[in-house]
Amino acid sequence: MRLSRPVTHVIFDMDGVLLDTERFYTEVTQRIVGRWGKVFDWSVKGNMIGRPALDSARYLVATLALPITPEDFLAERAALFETLMPTAAPMPGARALTRALAAAGAGLAVASSSSRALFELKTTRHRDWFAEFPVIVLGDDSRVRRGKPAPDIFLVAAAALGVAPARCVVVEDAPAGVEAAHAAGMQVVAVPDPGMDRARFATAEVVVGSLADVAPADLGFVAR
Repeated sequence: MRLSRPVTHVIFDMDGVLLDTERFYTEVTQRIVGRWGKVFDWSVKGNMIGRPALDSARYLVATLALPITPEDFLAERAALFETLMPTAAPMPGARALTRALAAAGAGLAVASSSSRALFELKTTRHRDWFAEFPVIVLGDDSRVRRGKPAPDIFLVAAAALGVAPARCVVVEDAPAGVEAAHAAGMQVVAVPDPGMDRARFATAEVVVGSLADVAPADLGFVAR
């Protein structure tokens, strides 16, 4: 495991990287599309993950030829998320890694396409953990004019951290996020879901199966 250049800051995506929420997206979406005999699998989800909600909903409705609007889909999904998202658990190794990185002097940020309202639901049980991130940038932040795969959210995060993009590494689980990070001039550690084709992460500098497999020293940080 090796990055091509040293970094000082680590920017984390949230869903599927820090929090185990992607299964809720799959469960709820299948519940909705199943009414019309449709199947929501990784051949569809792989092109939605990491993107802004409305962009993903438009893709879903068009690809599966659903007889609803993207806005209607999102409204129904939001209602179902109210009870599911607050139960989200940390991804394996995530909490230990972020705390170890902070102890080693890494600057940390979260950059998630989630809205503020959805972020609050997902982090209900983890307020203390997310309070440890000096910078959190979300998809409905007015400074983020374009969603992933555009680089905006990562550039905003770097600016908020006060660091050059080239000094950042992004931890992502979505091809759109990998593309966005590279467009921002950042390196990428990819943590794909086992259901994703790893070939879609071929451009990432590092690909791992779990954050439990990553130590601060792997990213160039030495415990102080």
